Amino acid sequence: MAEQICSHISAITDVKTAEKHECEECVKTGGRWVHLRTCQTCGVTLCCDSSPSTHMTKHYNATGHPVVSSAERGENWLWCYEDESFVEYD
Repeated sequence: MAEQICSHISAITDVKTAEKHECEECVKTGGRWVHLRTCQTCGVTLCCDSSPSTHMTKHYNATGHPVVSSAERGENWLWCYEDESFVEYD
């Protein structure tokens, strides 16, 4: 049985990519990041939950923007916070 793709991920027609390979909030505060994620609603690139400041999850909680993509080179996937849905793409 094929996995269902959530409606938030299904609505993505063009994956936004990081303009700069850095967490915008960590740069402002002198913080550090482990991996980066790009919001598919507004295009901001922020750090992941493995990073000390977890800026992308804070962004989701503040804005409700549900879908992020990996901003890491060679990783092609989307994650929906709201539905806890994960999809790899080509």
